[in-house]
Amino acid sequence: MRLALLLSVAIATAPMARADCTADAMLVFDGSASMARIGDDPSIPTRIAEARAAVARVMPQVEQVRRIGLMTYGPGGDTACTGLRLHFPPRPLAAAATVSGIDAIRPEGKTPLSDSVAVAAEVLNFRSQPAVVVVVTDGDETCGGRPCDLASRLASEAVDLTIHVIGFRGEGRIFAWKDANRPVFARDSTARCLSDRTNGVFAATGSEAELVRALQTTLGCLVVGRLE
Repeated sequence: MRLALLLSVAIATAPMARADCTADAMLVFDGSASMARIGDDPSIPTRIAEARAAVARVMPQVEQVRRIGLMTYGPGGDTACTGLRLHFPPRPLAAAATVSGIDAIRPEGKTPLSDSVAVAAEVLNFRSQPAVVVVVTDGDETCGGRPCDLASRLASEAVDLTIHVIGFRGEGRIFAWKDANRPVFARDSTARCLSDRTNGVFAATGSEAELVRALQTTLGCLVVGRLE
C-alpha cells in the first residue's frame, strides 16, 4: 500500500519535462545479480522475472510514442562493475528488440549506475538535443559512482535532459523516506538525485503492476500523471 502511494505521489506531483513527449529515450535496465535473488518465499517471482514481464507489456504501447534505445548493466564485464552494454541506440518500433535484449540477460555483477546513465546521456547527444533517460534499478550505486554529482553535471551541460528513476522492489537508501515528500539522502550515492536534479520522476515500485504503470508514464507522454 505504501509503495503504491509513493508511486502515485511521485507521478502526480512531478514537474512536466519539456522533453517527455518528443525526445528520444534510453531505457537503462538493471541486470545485476540481485535481480535474480530468491527471497524467503520461493513462490514470489524474482525481480528479473517480474521486470521482464512488465517491459513486455509496456513496450508495444510506448514504441508508438517515441524512439527508444536500450542499455543494461551487470553481466558480461571483466569485473563486477564493468558490465555495461549498449544494445542499441534509440530506434523506432523498438519493442521487439528491447524485450529480446532483456530476456537474454542472465543477472550478475554490481550496479554501476552512474557510469550507465552517463553513457546513456552521451548516446542521446544530450548537449545538443532534448533527451530522456529511464532507469529501472533495484538498488543504489555500488561501484563507487556519485549519482548526485553526475546529475548536477549533466543538468548543467544539457539542452533539455530528463532522467526518471524507477526503483523496483529495492531496499536501502533508494527508498529511505521520513515521509512520502521528504527523501533522506544518506550520502551522494543516492539514485534519486538523478531524477530530482533533472526534473524527472522518482517512482518506488514493488510489483509488476506498479512497474508497468511507472514505465507507461515515463516512457510514454507524461501529462498530469497520464499516458497520452
